[in-house]
Amino acid sequence: MSIDIFSDRSTRSADFLGTSKFSEVPTLIDNGQSYIQSNAILAYLSKRFGLLNETNNKKCFEWLIWEANKIGMCLPQLRAHEKFSNKHPQFRLSQGAYDWLYGRYKNDVNVLDRELMDKPYILGEQISIADFSLCAYLMYANEAQVKVPTNVESWLGRIREQKGWQNPYEMLRG
Repeated sequence: MSIDIFSDRSTRSADFLGTSKFSEVPTLIDNGQSYIQSNAILAYLSKRFGLLNETNNKKCFEWLIWEANKIGMCLPQLRAHEKFSNKHPQFRLSQGAYDWLYGRYKNDVNVLDRELMDKPYILGEQISIADFSLCAYLMYANEAQVKVPTNVESWLGRIREQKGWQNPYEMLRG
């Protein structure tokens, strides 16, 4: 099912509205059960496929929540402002809002850069759902016209090198 994220939520199909509690994407339907919100979906998939364990569970969830309140709070708005505001004025930020979000982004991405200084992935040697959550917006930071620090850029490169990784935009065109 394809959803136009710019459409008014009330105009979305009844099938979609019946499966997505908040009428939003992403929504995953697995075995007739719907799951919503990116990090909740990642947690579900991780549990379903046995990727979480006692050692990394706590740290992983700390990073999932950090991402939602930090990178996930500022970078998508900066990206929407730069990429979509000409066609969709609702994404245009005032200068004050832009400056505040950009300041948050710079602080938060530098926290992440320091964390990745001496390890290949956010939890250590193995990639985790925390990496997937953290990288989602950062993979397209160029569309927000913001800089990505060296350690973060190297980490993003390691994620892109994972077997089976695909650019979601290329998958949609596919």
